[in-house]
Amino acid sequence: MKRTHRWGRVYLLFVFAIMYTPIGYLMYYSFNSGGTMHDFQSFTLKWYGEVLSDDRLLIIVLNTLVVALLSAAVATILGVIGALAIYYVKRQRMKNTLLALNNVLIVSPDVIIGASFLLLFTLAGIKLGFASVLLSHIAFSVPIVVLMVLPKLEEMSPTWIDAARDLGAGSRQVLSRVILPFLTPSIWAGFFMALTYSLDDFAVTFFVTGNGFSTLSVEIYSRARQGISLSINALSTLLFLFTMLLVVGYYVFSQKGGRMYGIGGRK
Repeated sequence: MKRTHRWGRVYLLFVFAIMYTPIGYLMYYSFNSGGTMHDFQSFTLKWYGEVLSDDRLLIIVLNTLVVALLSAAVATILGVIGALAIYYVKRQRMKNTLLALNNVLIVSPDVIIGASFLLLFTLAGIKLGFASVLLSHIAFSVPIVVLMVLPKLEEMSPTWIDAARDLGAGSRQVLSRVILPFLTPSIWAGFFMALTYSLDDFAVTFFVTGNGFSTLSVEIYSRARQGISLSINALSTLLFLFTMLLVVGYYVFSQKGGRMYGIGGRK
């Protein structure tokens, strides 16, 4: 057992090394004054200054943040409503069907989702740009929020709701004073996950963007095609660090929820 456990750790370290070595390499050379991805000469923040002084890039950053925040907020509201709707479905077969439909959207290839949205917006006469990107980000973020909130709903003891109703609470009071407070950590976790997915998305956004509107992921791809520039490294590093902050925020709220409520819904 000890040998198996040790080899499991070695395997995990190997996987993490493969995943994070290219990112570390990219971040390392973002501080290279030589302007190349080899032969590190000296430490510099020149490329970060170049990124921060690019007005067009700052507008793209603002576009990305606005889309991410709006889509995450709307997706969180719709996801909570969807999770509640699935939770209160009485027929197990129907509940499993709804969960399967929700999960299919998560595991479907981004290329297929992006092409589907492109076709939908074209047929609906919606111009590609801010609206199309926002709608598509909301659509693929809702299932993520549902998946974050629904397990927490399943942990909630039904006796809490029964006790609230016995004390004279109406449906709105049960929702606002019992269910939503219990779900708060998972709601915030879902919001942060939706925000992260929106910020990092490239494939879907690439299909539905247009009319001069762009996001960071699409801009990084466009610049990379033009040739090697360490400003891309600096921009990618900033985006990676911001994403890591969101992931940390997600785990903080997850841990907070675990401390507030124990197994079986006891507080």
